[in-house]
Amino acid sequence: MLYTGQLNEFIRLAEIDASNSDLLKEKITDGLSVIWSLDELKINVDGSEHLFPANSVLFLTEYHKVAVLKVTSARLIHFNRAFYCIADHDSEVGCKGILFFGASQFPKIAIPDEELEKFEILWKMFAIEMESKDDLQNDMLLMMLKRLLILCTRVYKEQTELTTFDKKQLDIVREYNYLVESNFKTKHQVADYAEMLNKSPKTLSNLFKKYNEKSPLQVIQNRTILEARRLLRYSDKSIKEIAYEIGYEDIQSFSRFFKKIEGVSPSDFKKTV
Repeated sequence: MLYTGQLNEFIRLAEIDASNSDLLKEKITDGLSVIWSLDELKINVDGSEHLFPANSVLFLTEYHKVAVLKVTSARLIHFNRAFYCIADHDSEVGCKGILFFGASQFPKIAIPDEELEKFEILWKMFAIEMESKDDLQNDMLLMMLKRLLILCTRVYKEQTELTTFDKKQLDIVREYNYLVESNFKTKHQVADYAEMLNKSPKTLSNLFKKYNEKSPLQVIQNRTILEARRLLRYSDKSIKEIAYEIGYEDIQSFSRFFKKIEGVSPSDFKKTV
């Protein structure tokens, strides 16, 4: 089921099995994906294998490189920024930096048994609206998508204990994650993001100690190294070109950074993929 609007809005709902599993790795510009496994799902994301039990929900952006290893039954919602912009409408669903654009994080939830009926009803309503060809279809589909994202955000917060976190502090962490996702190729220091948030680096460090096992600097480094791994694995670019693309002016600095994090040089890593 596919909806396209006059301004290039795009949203797809699909029941996935082995015959159409390529939809899980389809790329669209500014695309976001919600994948709901109905049975065991095995995929490779950015070179790492992940096995998900039934009723897991995954949240992917256009930047994730996905290969399907095993799928029996799953559901897919795929939409673009023209249909619904997570960043511009964060006040409506509050999932920016949590479900999507969380820097190096790979967000996922397990649907609790007591919430499963809500998800099933919402999916059925979503499917019905996909077939309703009238002037209100766009508005209704937006409403369904927002309800789903809010429901998923609630579950994610419960399962990661974010509900115990002060909302203002959590908003700072979410915004930091989003800023890193948007700027990691040009800004590599915590001070850069602290300035954008009008906070001190020390304040951010103390905040992340409460919220996350990763420090603010590790968030930047992890996102940068993830991009480096993607480019080394999936592109034909030279190491020098990759270094420049992610903000390193010389190959030596990039190689030192990569080896410090990965334990091998970029050239040795590239030989193994």
